[in-house]
Amino acid sequence: MRRMTTLLCTIFALLGVPSSFAAEHGEKDAPPGGAVGKTVEMQATVTAIDVATRMVTLKGDDGIETTMQVDNRARNLAQVKVGDIVKVAYVQALAWQLSKSTKMEPTVEVEEAAGRTEPGQKPGGAAGRRITMTAQIEAIDTPAGTVTLKGPRGNSRTIKAKNPENLKKVKVGDLIDISYTEAVAVKVEPAAK
Repeated sequence: MRRMTTLLCTIFALLGVPSSFAAEHGEKDAPPGGAVGKTVEMQATVTAIDVATRMVTLKGDDGIETTMQVDNRARNLAQVKVGDIVKVAYVQALAWQLSKSTKMEPTVEVEEAAGRTEPGQKPGGAAGRRITMTAQIEAIDTPAGTVTLKGPRGNSRTIKAKNPENLKKVKVGDLIDISYTEAVAVKVEPAAK
């Protein structure tokens, strides 16, 4: 369980964007930037289970039952009992920060993490991925509040600035770091007694 807790902390730490958060909340030395995110949480109750065939039936809060086959990578299925609660959390986050990058050109990097509970525990696991892209500012249209970014593959895209005042703080040729993160965590809790 300790490894699982560490993994979840690692995955959700991928969502951290303290310098962007500082920029949106008025810290003087922070470069302009920002972040948006969304978390969706769901839960369902186990209404039937066949460990031999790995078939599990779940009933959602809406009363609809769904039967699915659980992948062999999900260990500890024998620990699951009728009445147990399956909880799922899915997180998406997008963060950006205008910065003088040490990189010489636009790039893309991908980081991934995943893990699962130890043998003998209730099933659970988590996985996450962060994609970080550095793009170059090609054009700024201050009256329209837009900026055109050139990505690592040479493609350009014009986007509306969330805070048009930030466009005054940058110039054509500056680099912007953009991170997209998604993470999912699943855990099974014992049925209420």
